[in-house]
Amino acid sequence: MNFADAQKVADAVLYEGYALYPYRASSAKNRVRFQWGVLMPPEYCEIDPSERSSNQTQCLIERATEVEVRVRFLHLEERCLERLEAGAGAWVRVDSVDLGDEVLVSWDEAHGENLDISVRDGKVERTLRIDASVAIKEQILPGGDRIKIIRKRRPLVATVSIACEKLPGPHGLRKLTILVRNDSVSSSIARDGALRSALVGCHLLLGSERGHFISLLDPPEWARGYVRECENLGSFPVLLGYEGDDRMMLSSPIILYDHPVIAPESPTSLFDGLEIDEILTLRTMTLTDEEKREARATDPRTAAIIDHVDHLPPEMLDRLHGAIRSLRPLAREPTPDKPWLNPVAPWWDPGADASVSPTTDTVVVTGVSIGRGSRVQLRPRTSGSDAQDMFLAGRVGLVQAVLNDVDGNQHLAVSLEDDPAADLVAFHGRYLYFSPDEVIPLGARA
Repeated sequence: MNFADAQKVADAVLYEGYALYPYRASSAKNRVRFQWGVLMPPEYCEIDPSERSSNQTQCLIERATEVEVRVRFLHLEERCLERLEAGAGAWVRVDSVDLGDEVLVSWDEAHGENLDISVRDGKVERTLRIDASVAIKEQILPGGDRIKIIRKRRPLVATVSIACEKLPGPHGLRKLTILVRNDSVSSSIARDGALRSALVGCHLLLGSERGHFISLLDPPEWARGYVRECENLGSFPVLLGYEGDDRMMLSSPIILYDHPVIAPESPTSLFDGLEIDEILTLRTMTLTDEEKREARATDPRTAAIIDHVDHLPPEMLDRLHGAIRSLRPLAREPTPDKPWLNPVAPWWDPGADASVSPTTDTVVVTGVSIGRGSRVQLRPRTSGSDAQDMFLAGRVGLVQAVLNDVDGNQHLAVSLEDDPAADLVAFHGRYLYFSPDEVIPLGARA
């Protein structure tokens, strides 16, 4: 299976947050790295139960003879700096070294790892082992001092178990279960140390030339029962590729829709999941020359971000400000000779549906018709409600509008009767929202 077309989207998941902002070694905020898809060594998970050491993907595929599975993750490499102390003859660990035209810093870089597995019916298990390694490079500084750049990789053991199970029925359906487990040993009680034996940004690419994956987000009616039985832990599979293509899936630790794509306006990888390119670009522009110099020293990918932003043409920055992908021509106003012409309003425009009128519509609650101006007592549900609404139980509100959502449910826009800023709230239209069963009518309208 050729995953080349899916590589850009998969890399966005792999490097999510890797060099965000961009990172600088001296910034406390930037020292908290790697939050997505991290599979820690089991011993560290006993120290911090909020971390996980494995993830599970379950998905459905129709008429498949063979499925290709690619497990992808980052393995960290520690980069240390040591300086030879003059006269003492001893090497001493240092955080940074200023070479004049550049800065070297101690840092953790990441290297991408892949494990490819083919599976038919039955069960398959593979183990990936990465041995510990140390690489030392000595360098003589302009002043005659000597430094060492030491790169260390901790050993890592990952086990991938795959089961392909035939399901009953006429569709030739199979359930694919993939368990990725970190079996590495780490004695570090600090997260930074344990991360060096972790699978970072772990995700899966699944492909089948002749099979057809079933969307777990929008399955056909006949497959909904099978979909409900799929259990995904720490990762969730979505269809990958162009719309209508169901030969590939991406199981991601980040929430995605089916067929995710890279925005064409995104000119470089900012390690942000492709959603906030503009703000990250502007944030990078505000860095001082010294901060940029330090950030460049952390990682070649970070240096590439800064180089890109420093030379970004204004027209490229304008493209990051936003894009409209659903433009359609509006019909002209009807004329006596063409009365069939009607203006087309977008679905979110209240004018698109003349059957609703938020300021005049009413809804019946316990036999009482309430609408704009009605006084009600707020009774938020004890479960399934916004936690902030609980603080408003028993307060009196004024209904400002009766709203309908796209699913046909009704909601009440309410302002608090005793709110001293009620006029300001009304001016901005920043109301509280409750369903009709969360209010009690209190007499006539105000």
